[in-house]
Parts: sequence; C-alpha cells; structure tokens
Amino acid sequence: MPILFILVLSLFAVNEPPTLKLGLLKYNGGGDWYSNPTALPNLAQFCNKNMGTNFDPNYGTVEVGSLDIFNYPFLHLTGHGNVVFSDREAANLRQYLTGGGFLHIDDNYGMDPYIRPAMKKVFPELELVELPFEHEIYKQKYNFTNGLPKIHAHDGKAPRGYGLIWKGRLICFYSVECDLGDGWENQEVHNDPPENRLKALQMGANLVKYAFQF
Repeated sequence: MPILFILVLSLFAVNEPPTLKLGLLKYNGGGDWYSNPTALPNLAQFCNKNMGTNFDPNYGTVEVGSLDIFNYPFLHLTGHGNVVFSDREAANLRQYLTGGGFLHIDDNYGMDPYIRPAMKKVFPELELVELPFEHEIYKQKYNFTNGLPKIHAHDGKAPRGYGLIWKGRLICFYSVECDLGDGWENQEVHNDPPENRLKALQMGANLVKYAFQF
C-alpha cells in the first residue's frame, strides 16, 4: 500500500505532533516553481483552525520524479512560466495521481501555454475539462455558487476551474485567471483585501477537504 494512503489516517491526530505536510511540486523547465513561499503555510494553518486538521505549517518541497511525492496526499504546483516533465517524471506523477493523490495547479499568470502540454504528457488520453459550478469541489466546507473567486485581475477575465477526471474521480484541479496561491500569501505580500484573502483560503480549504475526503 502506498505511503500516501497510510498517512491520511494521521490527518486528525490533533493531540499528536503534526505528521502531515502539504507538498509543493518542484519541476524543471525554468519556471518559478518556488513562487508564493508563504501560501502553503497559511493554507495549512487555516485548515487547522477551521477544519480541525493537524498539518505541519512547514510544507515539503518534492521533485516530480521523486518517490517522495507519495508522502504528500496533496500537491500544489504554481509559477509563471515554463513547465517540463521528463518521461520518467510524467510516469511517476501519473502513478501518484491514479493511486489516490491530488494535484492543484495554480496558474500564477503565464503558465497556461506550458502546463497543458506537460499534463498531456502525463495523461495523453485525458482532457482538462472545465468543471461546472455544481461540482462538489465548490461545495465542500465552503460553498462557492459561482465557482472560483477572483483574487487578482490578470487579463480581467473570469476565473475558471479545470479538472482531470480519472475513473470518475477528480485527480487534478487547475485554477486559471484566479491566483488562489497569491490569496493564500501573507497580507503584506500583495495587499489583497481581507475578503479576497478569506475567499482564497476557503477555496483552498475546499481543495484540501476534497483531496483527503474527510
């Protein structure tokens, strides 16, 4: 049994030291995978406070081709530019996702032309499909009747949420024209209005709740 599934059992061990971390996916190609360094710690703390989870706020950084990805039931990938997966990395990520893992991809503006072919290499038989507002990802702990919240302007377009569906399960959620990760960052980083940051963290909590199915 992959380590991934064993670790889920520790999610609510609130009387014990934190045993689970959210994971940041490090990729090749020159894109800034390290963007938003305060995002995942704030999301972990928000989930601990509002959903009773027991995440370590110090997230783990893991490379796409490493077996360590199986230690993280929730992976976050972000950046502004190029994303490249080798054949071995694509195969490893595919095994992770089909084995129960969950990936959130957040286009931090400029990633879209690169991440789509990268994920096509992982799942050549699947298409990223836009999820309807009625999808359960928007109805977890918090209800988003109009889909993703709009955190940053980008091109002024409406935020859109796409997904990869494997055997009826959403295994990858891709947020575009939204900047959820920026909304998770410390307030002084982007000076976003408190209501925008709250919506971003609530939507992030929905992703975590869906990924862990608690």
